[in-house]
Amino acid sequence: MHYESPIREPLILEDKTLHDITEDVARPIEGKANKWWWALFLFALAAFLWGAGCLAYTAGTGIGVWGLNKTIGWAWDITNFVWWVGIGHAGTLISAVLLLFRQKWRLSINRSAEAMTIFAVVQAGLFPIFHMGRPWLAYWVLPLPNNFGSLWVNFNSPLLWDVFAISTYLTVSLVFWYMGLIPDFAMIRDRAVKPLAKKIYTILSFGWSGKAKHWQRFEELSLVLAGLATPLVLSVHTIVSMDFATSVIPGWHTTIFPPYFVAGAIFSGFAMVQTLLLVMRKVVHMEAYITIKHIEYMNIVIMVTGSIVGVAYITELFIAWYSGVEFEQYAFLNRATGPYWWAYWAMMTCNVFSPQFMWSKKLRTSIGFTFFISIVVNIGMWFERFVIIVTSLHRDYLPSSWTMFSPTFVDIGIFVGTIGFFFVLFLLYARTFPVIAQAELKTIVKSSSSQSKNKSHE
Repeated sequence: MHYESPIREPLILEDKTLHDITEDVARPIEGKANKWWWALFLFALAAFLWGAGCLAYTAGTGIGVWGLNKTIGWAWDITNFVWWVGIGHAGTLISAVLLLFRQKWRLSINRSAEAMTIFAVVQAGLFPIFHMGRPWLAYWVLPLPNNFGSLWVNFNSPLLWDVFAISTYLTVSLVFWYMGLIPDFAMIRDRAVKPLAKKIYTILSFGWSGKAKHWQRFEELSLVLAGLATPLVLSVHTIVSMDFATSVIPGWHTTIFPPYFVAGAIFSGFAMVQTLLLVMRKVVHMEAYITIKHIEYMNIVIMVTGSIVGVAYITELFIAWYSGVEFEQYAFLNRATGPYWWAYWAMMTCNVFSPQFMWSKKLRTSIGFTFFISIVVNIGMWFERFVIIVTSLHRDYLPSSWTMFSPTFVDIGIFVGTIGFFFVLFLLYARTFPVIAQAELKTIVKSSSSQSKNKSHE
């Protein structure tokens, strides 16, 4: 058995037994939803329906209803796309990378983080499809053979590589998530009273019986998928950043984008995990499993990645100055002092300055402060994408084509709708699927629970 020092803080509080863990994880699924859940769900559903209406209006009218113009061809749509892809990064990182490093604190949070990844990537996928203007021809971006009367395969869009990267990422994340759920589905199947529920969870659990052979295959597959998912975490956002880096537009034409986008993605992803978990631990009563220690560890990751992002911003400014290229220098001067100065400084404040508060142990272990910072960071990362895309485009080489972008109610509606859709999916998941990987969590009860720590002290 693994031995752990009693000095280390426990990862499971309140002297939980194996049976208690089963009961706590099954309670949200078997019981009735509380008023908090219903309030959040109805609010998210209203936002989603508003967004769905705006999307239908866009599909019927065309993307002229967005605030785009001749100079700014990418604006809120691609900003939101990159932002959602970034949020989706933390789930696979928490699951895959921390699994390979054998970090036990991931066990309470990995399930929700993986679910978040999948739901965020679904939101991201909506934007490129609608940005085409004719969503019913979305299949044209796929490299189909010459079915359309042309000689060459159909590489019509620069976002094609995103389609490849994100669909691969979604597939691997989905398999990884689902595979981890199988032992938990079996637990709910064995407890189910209603015949329909029993039937559904029997199908979902794939005949899992908990044999040693099943566990062996489970662990092997976990490691293989973690090994596949880890390079994907780095490659997906690298490919998204290359959509910009391959152009010759000042502010985009920079080689620092791939690592800078990946660090930013991990940063915003962890912030969103914090937001969701802090709400969920309260709504679903998981305080014994998602402890202050988990929150502190994630805050440390946010602090480190926020600092990396800060270094990337300063590097960008230095390279623009050092290049001696007039256009490049102006692009960055315009970001900080031009008409969109407020977006640039909102980005700097939220992403660089706010995570530095996490150096204080008192602040990084405060639940209220953590929740506040997690929302601030997500706002900041949205502004970062906005600054990169809009402020680089709105003033290009020709002063005669300089223009401003302002979103229409449709732009805002679609963005709010995707946030609503994301929370609708997450809240439904919290009511139907086990929110904590209980089968894996039980493996650390004997080494990392408060009960085992007290015994070793005695």
